[in-house]
Amino acid sequence: MSRFTILPDLALRSLGGSVVAASDESFAEKESLIRPGRPGFRPETFGNKGQVYDGWETRRRREPGHDWALVRLGMPGVIRGVVIDTAWFKGNYPAQASVEAASVAGHPSPAEVLAAPWTPIVPLSALKGDAEHHFEVSGEEAYTHVRLNIHPDGGVARLRVHGAVRPDLSLRDGLGLDLAALANGGLVTACSDEFYSSPNNVIAPGLARHQAEGWETARRRGGGNDWLVVRLAGRGVIALAEIDTTNLLFNAPGAVSLTGLDGEREVPLLPRTRLQPDTPHSFRLGHTEPVTHVRVDIYPDGGLARVRLHGHLT
Repeated sequence: MSRFTILPDLALRSLGGSVVAASDESFAEKESLIRPGRPGFRPETFGNKGQVYDGWETRRRREPGHDWALVRLGMPGVIRGVVIDTAWFKGNYPAQASVEAASVAGHPSPAEVLAAPWTPIVPLSALKGDAEHHFEVSGEEAYTHVRLNIHPDGGVARLRVHGAVRPDLSLRDGLGLDLAALANGGLVTACSDEFYSSPNNVIAPGLARHQAEGWETARRRGGGNDWLVVRLAGRGVIALAEIDTTNLLFNAPGAVSLTGLDGEREVPLLPRTRLQPDTPHSFRLGHTEPVTHVRVDIYPDGGLARVRLHGHLT
């Protein structure tokens, strides 16, 4: 696994990504490219268009050119790596692929995005069937869209675009925001345990639909407790904490505490406080000191669906 895959998938559908256009999707729909989870496959499952694939598949091209899919990133950001996954496409995968990126402000139409300047981020590269292809990306420019080009045609199961979220927070000037939110630039930078699911799930958009969409640790058999550290969107003052244990019926933590970090300085935000299973909790915080990170301690182990830390950037 490449190092960049620990970063959020900026294109993921559950994080707001969308495949807004494609040159063709005759055999399998373009939206599958950014679905969460591993691609599935059931052999000898035929529909009106042939074998059913969990991916994007174009027709056999009989004229010059190549096929492409246009993806709006759910979270604009600096791209660190791309994964092109041809899982289950064994005789119908593209021979080659490339990826370009663009930055277009506002809410552009697909035609406006296609007309924008594009930057190559993955050069034309050979692909294999039924395989993940990892490509590191350099540069510090933030992008809003990517275009996957396949040469000349065929099927791709998933496109993953990993990177660092870089939102435009100027829209929030003078307003409060969730300083921990992944969409606002927050990131879990350290964690004691992620046996069952990723700790970055707790700062993902929306509500967790089930346990796997939160963070859950293994059962702790020794002393101590589990924890994670959230790097905030920026240095700020937190006024309200929301700790959500929804869907965690028998594996919610017994208690939680919050500690702000600002360099070497620690700021107690919330003392050890009892939690209930399957419950959204809200805690008004009384401190006024700015912090850059927050340590979330759960006692002794278990899971959280979401953590929201509302406040103001300094």
